[in-house]
Amino acid sequence: MHITYLMIAALAAAGCAAAPVNRDASIPLTTVESVDLQRYQGLWYEIARLPNRFERNCEGVTAEYALRDDGLISVVNTCRENAADGPVRTANGRARIVDESTNAKLEVSFFGPFWGDYWVIDLAEDYSLSLVGEPQGRLLWILSRTPTISDDVFSEAIAKLESFGYDTDALYFPQQPPIDTQ
Repeated sequence: MHITYLMIAALAAAGCAAAPVNRDASIPLTTVESVDLQRYQGLWYEIARLPNRFERNCEGVTAEYALRDDGLISVVNTCRENAADGPVRTANGRARIVDESTNAKLEVSFFGPFWGDYWVIDLAEDYSLSLVGEPQGRLLWILSRTPTISDDVFSEAIAKLESFGYDTDALYFPQQPPIDTQ
């Protein structure tokens, strides 16, 4: 019986192994002044991310947000395993607003009582691009309303991330499937 508990504790500890820090903590991380949650909801394509254990082997990644009646936000993350046209895996979660004055600091949970920071650190005026991070510098995403972005938008996003102290050389760029035009 005690061995079972020890095994469960060991597996839980291994599952909590932290991703490497990829941000200079001496540079304060700030968020945007305001996020209109009505405009932010909908489908986002993952253009880039810092590698993390929960997106291992994920390509064609999307995140879809929707406001819920209880004041939370539903989160549906979709991953295609190993290839842009690979088998689909989804994770359903929820987000809650931490800073109601800006709506830019949220926490997301995909598993029980465990919540992680989700800070909108940059957002295009037309809500076409979002940079999302967290203060420790372990997680980061470049999200877009389209599966690809122009070189100019990409360069600007990278420059902003570097100004926030992120090591952009550590970014991973998942493949996105082509858009079906039929």
